Amino acid sequence: MSRILTYREALREGLDEELARDPNVVLMGEEVAQYNGAYKVTEGLWQKWGDKRIVDTPISEAGFIGMGIGASMLGVRPVMELMFWSFHSVAFDQLVNNAACVRYMSGGLANCPIVVRGPANGGTNVGATHSHIPEGLFAAFPGLKVCAPATPADAKGLIKAAIRDNDPVYVMENTI
Repeated sequence: MSRILTYREALREGLDEELARDPNVVLMGEEVAQYNGAYKVTEGLWQKWGDKRIVDTPISEAGFIGMGIGASMLGVRPVMELMFWSFHSVAFDQLVNNAACVRYMSGGLANCPIVVRGPANGGTNVGATHSHIPEGLFAAFPGLKVCAPATPADAKGLIKAAIRDNDPVYVMENTI
């Protein structure tokens, strides 16, 4: 008999399994630890994995995405949560000029295994500043992989595959 998971539960389970599988996986973002994330995807993970694996960041998308990129080049596998993909614009330089170019600029000597995930909220009544759906924009940049899981099974499988990838993967989630 198959289990039924919500989209949120599937993401959480995939993240938890990857945290258990690889000690280099770290989750970072605004309110992902004590508050459990804006959409509660990381609920219970801070209690289970602690401060070194689930890290709350300041409200500075450019800052924490840059931190994740640097950490990824040193062997960490950061999973960065954006509260809304609409905030991509404040971290745009980090996302397209840094993460996407690491492999090319280093002649293949460095990887950037970073995952940036969060809801892409088009049409959800969250206001104009939280409603961007930038999948097409990021798909046009060499060096990036973009996925938009449609179902809970997609969400779990794609988040696990993204974490295991050695290049940047941007996961544009359905509004939870």
